Amino acid sequence: MSAQILDGKALSTKIRAHLKTRVELLKAKGVVPRIEAVVAAQDPASLAYVKMKRAWAEKAGMESGTFDVGPDTHSDAVLEHIWRLNRDERVHGVLIQHPLPKHIDESACLAALGPDKDVDGITPTSLGRLTAGQPGFRCATPMGIMTLLDHYGIECTGKHAVVIGRSVILGKPAALLLLEKNATVTIAHSKTLNLAELVKTADIVLAAVGRAEMVKGNWLKSGCVVIDAGYNKVEGRASDVGDCEFESCAEVASWITPVPGGVGPMTVTSLLQNTVQAAEQTL
Repeated sequence: MSAQILDGKALSTKIRAHLKTRVELLKAKGVVPRIEAVVAAQDPASLAYVKMKRAWAEKAGMESGTFDVGPDTHSDAVLEHIWRLNRDERVHGVLIQHPLPKHIDESACLAALGPDKDVDGITPTSLGRLTAGQPGFRCATPMGIMTLLDHYGIECTGKHAVVIGRSVILGKPAALLLLEKNATVTIAHSKTLNLAELVKTADIVLAAVGRAEMVKGNWLKSGCVVIDAGYNKVEGRASDVGDCEFESCAEVASWITPVPGGVGPMTVTSLLQNTVQAAEQTL
């Protein structure tokens, strides 16, 4: 393996230690940062993710809460809860964990959340502010990716970045943040023709398409930077794998994120950073 590791786990630990200091300063002024999650009660992956976020928040001295959306929960009940959270001055951040159950109008829930508490940066208002270059909370996963690139001194200016994936919570906002860093960005996806040839032209490859180990090492330009934002379960594998085939990609890339331990920890950390910032803005 020749690529150096973009270690999201180590960086997230460092950032969260600093967050704890900021939380202590807030507490001295009578403000306790609090994040609330709205999550599908029957989605094990979402519940596990929210549990980790809650544990990390509490370790940093923050408070947290959860609203479980079950099979009998009506959309109106979820909307009413979100409106209450919007008005609650003790709550600084609200996470609407995607996906909610199919019987819930997720779009209406996202639209109902006030942008000042949208610490995951995925409501229409937050995404609009990103597109317009206006201040606001940025999507947690793309924000974490950019923090990782900045920390390791990965230059984006003038580089060709290929983002594989077009979701509104990852691919599209990540492309916009790369544009803000003066990269030339191409958005590709699973239906892009000649995808391997396109990826071969990239200085930065960001894989967020949700297909296990789709990107191979022979797709890559020598010395490129590989950001793997995929998490896929594969039968017979002990742990999740990314959208990139790690071993072959690491032989070609100069830098690469591991799965796990790369983008994932930075996502949670970005969510906590935004919550602490929201609390600071109330002073």
